Amino acid sequence: MKPIVTIDDFTKLDIRIGTILDCVEKEKSDKLLRLTVDFGEDGIRNILSGIRAWYSPEDIKGRQFAFVLNLAPRSMMGEESQGMLLTVDDKIPLPLKPGSQVKPGSRVN
Repeated sequence: MKPIVTIDDFTKLDIRIGTILDCVEKEKSDKLLRLTVDFGEDGIRNILSGIRAWYSPEDIKGRQFAFVLNLAPRSMMGEESQGMLLTVDDKIPLPLKPGSQVKPGSRVN
């Protein structure tokens, strides 16, 4: 188990539902997909995710998943990732998704 955090630490995370507008395989990588994600009033962001071994762009384009929005940008293979897709590790990464369609940018509480 990871170290215990306080509720104040946890509430610093801004977790939102985003709709994947576009998804492409990252050039020169066998691990990364580049997701173009709509977060409603919070805009559109590019997020890189290491799920290419399990998912094709067609598998996730148009779908909604949970993302951490206020993660510091990270450079990956010369490109900036502006958030993180949340997944469950169950032999393969399973992206977290809402039970039904919601407004892009909806908060996860």
